[in-house]
Amino acid sequence: MKLQFAKYEGTGNDFVMVDNRNGAFPKKDKCLIEKLCDRRFGIGADGLILLESDVETDFRMVYYNSDGNESSMCGNGGRCLVAFAKKLNIIRDTVTFIATDGLHQATILEDGFVSLQMKDVADVKVESDYVFLNTGSPHHVILVEELQGFDVKTNGANIRYSNLYGKEGSNVNFVKQISNNHFALRTYERGVEDETLSCGTGATATAIAMNAIGISSSNHIKLDVEGGKLEVIFNKNGTIFSDVFLNGPATFVFEGEIIW
Repeated sequence: MKLQFAKYEGTGNDFVMVDNRNGAFPKKDKCLIEKLCDRRFGIGADGLILLESDVETDFRMVYYNSDGNESSMCGNGGRCLVAFAKKLNIIRDTVTFIATDGLHQATILEDGFVSLQMKDVADVKVESDYVFLNTGSPHHVILVEELQGFDVKTNGANIRYSNLYGKEGSNVNFVKQISNNHFALRTYERGVEDETLSCGTGATATAIAMNAIGISSSNHIKLDVEGGKLEVIFNKNGTIFSDVFLNGPATFVFEGEIIW
């Protein structure tokens, strides 16, 4: 079987993109998805994303982690899928699509960046040493004094598999403050089971968490991730964070055909 694909990355968070509007992709073949994402024996990616037809929106997003399992929302993946849809001439510069966490709107900006509206967040759990919230995917956010040299994989796995989150686990973000509205972060992603160069829902969670605990008074947060820079903008009304937008680059890498 032949598969046409495109490779995209958003601040180093990379994805195999497949146009599945014809429904031909074997979605239940976990081993195939895992192989396609393998960096030694496959194309190589943090995840695989299917673009599918939807009767009420421009398209449907179906996201798989690199372990082959269908997963929750991926912010950078959503931004990259919008860029992929533009390349396929499905959309122009604005789009509405459906994902596992609901409806999303996005705009392709003049500089090629993609601004993606994320879900509203009304439930932020603030503990003495961490914050937990769901921005389309679950995220544990913790401040650390030093990020350089920090063992993200070991510490992230310990939290991800701890009794806090049970079988489903959580993504884990380690954060260092640079200024009132500027933070650096590194993220351990479940499903990848390692650090990734960037995580869009993690950047969104970090921005909201820092505002929720009073570390930042801004609603426009700049975030340095290992693969580049992202921005998160939101409105806050009491404990509800709405009109949440994740902004950053969505870059075409290459396209090709794989046969198996």
